[in-house]
Amino acid sequence: MVPRLGSAARRGNMTRLICVLFWVFATLPARAQQTDGGYFTEISVESRRAPADFAPDANLNKKVWKRASWVRFSHSMSGELDYPVQATRVASVWTATSVYFAFVCKYDKLNVFPGEDAQKERWELWNRDVAEVFLNPQPDRILHYYEFEVAPTNQWIDLEITRGEKPNHDASWNSGFSHAVHVDEKKHLWMVEMRIPLRAMGAPEIKPGTKWRGNFFRAAGQGQDAQRKFLAWSTIPEGTTFHAPSRFGMIRFVD
Repeated sequence: MVPRLGSAARRGNMTRLICVLFWVFATLPARAQQTDGGYFTEISVESRRAPADFAPDANLNKKVWKRASWVRFSHSMSGELDYPVQATRVASVWTATSVYFAFVCKYDKLNVFPGEDAQKERWELWNRDVAEVFLNPQPDRILHYYEFEVAPTNQWIDLEITRGEKPNHDASWNSGFSHAVHVDEKKHLWMVEMRIPLRAMGAPEIKPGTKWRGNFFRAAGQGQDAQRKFLAWSTIPEGTTFHAPSRFGMIRFVD
């Protein structure tokens, strides 16, 4: 004979069961999405090998970009809103010494720092229109990565980033990256081409099959942040900052 539980015991068991089920379902999305190394996305883009190094000139009709793998994004960084007027395309290629990125950015009105010297690094460039690349050549160091920004005026900034308990955004770091922009006012497009030296990041040699982590961003629009638009290739559900390295997508290097 199976002993019958009293009503109090039955209620206690039921409460424990409910708590266990609540924990399982509450944590299921995060556990299902998390990938090896602490990342939460497997979104990826291919970076193809270029036949030779080249100087950026913002001419994206070059053969090297015609054979590149392009990705497109027009959503807000949280993924909740769509900004078709700011739709963005980005591609990457690589050589033994450098990694390259190209952006094609739609816009309505440009928001820039006019009349400034584009040769000088511009702190807080992100307060105007920019295209941004965040790169982590050593994905096992999830909280350490590099940031590269270029504006439609060809103004720029690069930073070495360390997150964690004591975040450090080091603008004194200098990658020596080169870049060029072109603005097509008739088509409401601006294009940027970046060349980033591998040695500046202490990056291991790139070979076909190498995988980095990174993300691509746009900041666009006039006014305060509440009126501006912030777009991300790999979405950041909380949507409060670009600095969410666990949401970096994958850059896969191929021939």
